[in-house]
Amino acid sequence: MQPVDLTTLTAACSELRAQWLPARLEQVYQRDRFTVSLALRTMNKRGWIDLSWHPVAARICVGDPPPRIPDTFTFSQQLRHQLSGLALVSIAPISPWERVVDLQFAQRPGEPALWHLYAEIIGKYSNVILTAHDNLVVTCAHQVSAKQSSVRPIQTGQPYEMPPALTDTAPSAIEPQNRWQERISLVPGQLHRNLLKNYRGLSKALIWSMIRSANLDPEQSTDSLSPHDWQQLFQRWQYWLESLENSKFKPSLTAQGYTVIDWPAPENHNLGAVDGACVPSNTSPILSPLGGGWGGLTSIGTGREELTSAFPSVQELLNSYYTSEINQEVFAQVRHQLSQKLINLLAKLKLKANTFKQKLQQSEVADTHKSQADLLMANLQHWQPGMKTISLPDFETNQPVAIPLNPEKNAVQNAQALYKKHQKLKRARIAVEPLLAAVQEEIDYLEQVEAALSVLETYRNTQDLQTLAEIREELIQQKYLDAPDYRSTDKNAAIEFHRYQTPSGFELLIGRNNRQNDQLTFRVAGDYDIWFHTLEIPGSHALLRVTPGTVAEEADLQFAANMAAYYSRARQSEQVPVVYTEPKYVYKPKGAKPGMVVYKQERIVWGRPQQATA
Repeated sequence: MQPVDLTTLTAACSELRAQWLPARLEQVYQRDRFTVSLALRTMNKRGWIDLSWHPVAARICVGDPPPRIPDTFTFSQQLRHQLSGLALVSIAPISPWERVVDLQFAQRPGEPALWHLYAEIIGKYSNVILTAHDNLVVTCAHQVSAKQSSVRPIQTGQPYEMPPALTDTAPSAIEPQNRWQERISLVPGQLHRNLLKNYRGLSKALIWSMIRSANLDPEQSTDSLSPHDWQQLFQRWQYWLESLENSKFKPSLTAQGYTVIDWPAPENHNLGAVDGACVPSNTSPILSPLGGGWGGLTSIGTGREELTSAFPSVQELLNSYYTSEINQEVFAQVRHQLSQKLINLLAKLKLKANTFKQKLQQSEVADTHKSQADLLMANLQHWQPGMKTISLPDFETNQPVAIPLNPEKNAVQNAQALYKKHQKLKRARIAVEPLLAAVQEEIDYLEQVEAALSVLETYRNTQDLQTLAEIREELIQQKYLDAPDYRSTDKNAAIEFHRYQTPSGFELLIGRNNRQNDQLTFRVAGDYDIWFHTLEIPGSHALLRVTPGTVAEEADLQFAANMAAYYSRARQSEQVPVVYTEPKYVYKPKGAKPGMVVYKQERIVWGRPQQATA
């Protein structure tokens, strides 16, 4: 994930100053452990600004409205108490070339600032700190004790100190090329490393895009650059400084990350040939001209362009990029957590079920013990002391039946022992059968959840993350998952089913998880619709919406069956039995878990998941 560097922060703050000053703070909401949102209202609009101290995604930018779930974080409550109703009058860096922004709040525009909210966008040390006008820390996103850092502890009631000053040389537009070149090439090394080591305010992403825009290889040695190469690179260095000075930014999303600088095309650039001294590898990526500027990546020798996506503002770029990146990270973490939990739960339940089945198998010989005892009692005269076994004819078949005996007991005592075994096994069967049924019900339910999770292989959009959050919430509510930091999902969020069209134009809805399955089957389904589900295989509920006066053709039923089979545990199979019936014949047993139903008057069609057009 690309971190926010000085250039990005400068571009973001420049836009914020132009569009959101002055503004009144109406609300404060903390989205998660690392992000707090400020609701601002200007004379002509209202929006949310996100301040994040995430270790790898710290940023300040305009964000989306937060979800409608309770905010239980203490930090946001403290900010709300101190800043609510005040005017945001300034957004400015505390000093040049520092990634610390001072958001100043006053009673009204034009008056002295009463509060300073410092957003420190400095990687893993990022923080958001509130101080009063006397510069004393009132609250912060996370406190740093003297034991954690002897350089700069951050605690409430203590004076606010700026981060340690950078010691590298500050870039300057008036520095001549020969002095700039001498500083970078004094100790030969990789071009991008030498630039980063000698100047402050730079980042790897910025340096690589700058060097590539000059048609150079970032990893080539400084000794290999020709005077023309140095001239090209210095022009881009000056262009970068000019962009910072004049706030000239053009944000775009690339295959490698994002950029807010629209680099000018290098002189005498030839798409068909690249100087081998500049780019020694035939797979090294370089920037190629796209339209009037440099907006795409081309791999030399492949002819493949990875086009960029332009954004109208830096705010939209940052919000889109970091929301997507963080969602992917959260998605992977939560999915792994849920998958491991389901694997462990199912393994334990299946072991328990096997134990119960073994006990039931043992209880199947209960009637044999009773019949043997009856035979023994009816033939007491054939018993002799010291016998270890006795063979007696069966009552019905007259075939000999061998009965093991305890030689230390007489015939009656042996028969009583057999009767006791019969009663014990009979009681075990009565006790074990409902236990096995309960365990099997849990297994069926968790396999249903596992099937919904297996469909969510990779993150594609926010709906995937919402679906995963609903599955996690469901497991928490069903007591399968412990979550001390549990926060309920937004109950008012619109439910987005999977939506498809059949060959005849009918709409097919498919639930993404058990919550959506119940919604689909018992709230959305109408009298004319058709309900689909894989036969005795965990999977999603599917609903074919049939309008009154129309009839679903065989192709429509086959399409729905294919999709129901695809969104099931048997999606890798060639053919899957799928049942369909009217929604009125689908019932939820009393006390059943989410997504679990029974049905009747069903018909079967064979679904082919490999032909599904998901």
